[in-house]
Amino acid sequence: MENSNKKYGVTIVSRPKIKATKELNLSGKEGEQIVKSETKLVLMRHQKTFKRLEDM
Repeated sequence: MENSNKKYGVTIVSRPKIKATKELNLSGKEGEQIVKSETKLVLMRHQKTFKRLEDM
């Protein structure tokens, strides 16, 4: 870390931790729908990655 600091002239800044302000209730029909839709998005977005893992 020290090396890259000298190399690029970047100063390291500490950032505050951001806490979650919202809670999701995944029980019931609504929660099931959230899980299904998010799963579909992940499968579409990372299709090539899953294909490579499948071929291993």
